Amino acid sequence: METPKITQAMIKAYDEYTHLTLDRRGFMEKLGLLAGSGAAAAAIAPMLAASGAKAALVEETDARLTAEDITYPGAGGEMKGYLAAPKDAAGKLPGVIVIHENRGLNPHIRDVARRMALEGFVALAPDFLSPNGGTPENEDQAREMFSTLDLSVAVTNGEATRVFLAGHEKVTGKVGAIGFCWGGGMVNRMAVASPELGAGVAYYGSQVPAEDVPKIKAPLMLHYAGLDERINAGIDAYKAALEANGKTAEIFVYDGVNHAFNNDTSAARYDKAAADLAWSRTVAFLKKNLA
Repeated sequence: METPKITQAMIKAYDEYTHLTLDRRGFMEKLGLLAGSGAAAAAIAPMLAASGAKAALVEETDARLTAEDITYPGAGGEMKGYLAAPKDAAGKLPGVIVIHENRGLNPHIRDVARRMALEGFVALAPDFLSPNGGTPENEDQAREMFSTLDLSVAVTNGEATRVFLAGHEKVTGKVGAIGFCWGGGMVNRMAVASPELGAGVAYYGSQVPAEDVPKIKAPLMLHYAGLDERINAGIDAYKAALEANGKTAEIFVYDGVNHAFNNDTSAARYDKAAADLAWSRTVAFLKKNLA
């Protein structure tokens, strides 16, 4: 059987389903029209989605790391998270908060936390669905939970996460944040709300209003996908506000790639060249600003 052809229109429909107003039935109907049949749509849909079965780049049992599920104090209750750190570090290390997409704290984000730990950081991936009971296994259910999540509570839990990680026995006190999609938007919001945040890296994240930009203290690195029309619509205004207020921000747009290009569990949207380049830039930026 030939590999189904995935078009940009199909990817756009999936983005509409995962981030906007299209429900699953509407998405599959639209995908069927674009693919030519329901059978073709059924074959293509898993290629567009992130796969929980995709192998991790850094195994949970990697001998170079310590990794565990933890709980810690949130703004108004207990937060759940996943903490990964180099096993044989000579001293304390900077901390990095790894913020998930709108699917919650899933195996992919745990893997990203382990990757960050191997770069020489203590990485904490919080579960921002903790106030709602935590991330469910069902991806569609997780996305629905985000539609009812109080963003103001999430931001205060982000700051509580920073405070906890800064005070961890393995951490120097300096903490940055990296986030993807929903998490990228959360990094921008945390930069506004957390004056002690050491650095922020947002991958294809929604921007904050221009009037909030003066509150930002942390240096920012912003990664955008060239084909991501929805998120990219806010780049110019955000860039202008950052420049007008003298903020430190590096902005990169990766031509020809899609939203979620860093997520290697999504066959249709992952772009290894862009992901590797963005990651190398991210690690260097965090090491510089959290030293």
